[in-house]
Amino acid sequence: MSHDNSQVYRTTPARTGKMMIIMLGICIVGGAIFFGMWDYWISEPAPVVAMMAGGDDRGEAAVHTGATINSALSFVESSDFRTLAFNALPGESDNNPTINMEVGDKIVFDVINAGVSFHSFGVTSDDEGFGGIIPGSEIATASNPLKAGESGTSEFIAGEDGVYYYICTVPGHREQGMVGKIVVGNASIEEKVMEAVPEPVAEEVMTPEPVAYDGPISLPQGSGVPGCDATYECYIPYHVTVSSGEEITWSNDDSAAHTVTSGLPGAPDGIFDSSIFTAGDTFSVTLDESGEYPYYCMVHPWMIGNITVN
Repeated sequence: MSHDNSQVYRTTPARTGKMMIIMLGICIVGGAIFFGMWDYWISEPAPVVAMMAGGDDRGEAAVHTGATINSALSFVESSDFRTLAFNALPGESDNNPTINMEVGDKIVFDVINAGVSFHSFGVTSDDEGFGGIIPGSEIATASNPLKAGESGTSEFIAGEDGVYYYICTVPGHREQGMVGKIVVGNASIEEKVMEAVPEPVAEEVMTPEPVAYDGPISLPQGSGVPGCDATYECYIPYHVTVSSGEEITWSNDDSAAHTVTSGLPGAPDGIFDSSIFTAGDTFSVTLDESGEYPYYCMVHPWMIGNITVN
């Protein structure tokens, strides 16, 4: 007698339907995770960035074949926080020192935050903005910056002649003066001479009257650049009144990261602090004691606001 050992596996339409539902659920959850982390997936610099640092056509990193240059840099700020720089303010010795090097040389940056605001560091070949940071040259990030007194090290190897820039990568800080040049080999750079244009006489703006809190206080677009303080529009509204125990919420409507920190610029009092919160985020606090609560942004200290608790 012979036996047929072959087996035939069968299933039912109901089981097939359940399997399809499970697979569809996996695809939906996976897609939600992927697109929810979109900023993370695009945060890695493109291969062309490494090529600009001196790599070959495949985007490989430049090779250290020359001298090692040690560069000590400090983040410094003017008393009104409008002018930022490395090592010294404009007009002072060692302000944003230019670094000269040859192809194959390596710079080792030793950077310390000697200011009271938040800062981060990187090297780029872009002549404006805070993008295109060359991998390996970064210290901290705009969303996780160096706090006052903190420091870090990084390296940059020159792979080809050109002009590069070391900058503070916090949005707006390069425009305020935190930028220095790295000149590699025989590269030349044309200095742009700005024609002296008389500054317009600003009209005096009266301090706004406090208004009753009615929804989130906005950190508007552009508040990461000086100017909003002249019109009391770094936080909108600038001064609100609330009742004791009433929750207050701030909304970051800017593209830059900010904080909401109680106290005066450079002198936080510890009552509340949002820490760094990025575009689209919110922060809330409830104050039970009556009184005045001034606050500011630790990243952009010209940003100030006020709360009156009744």
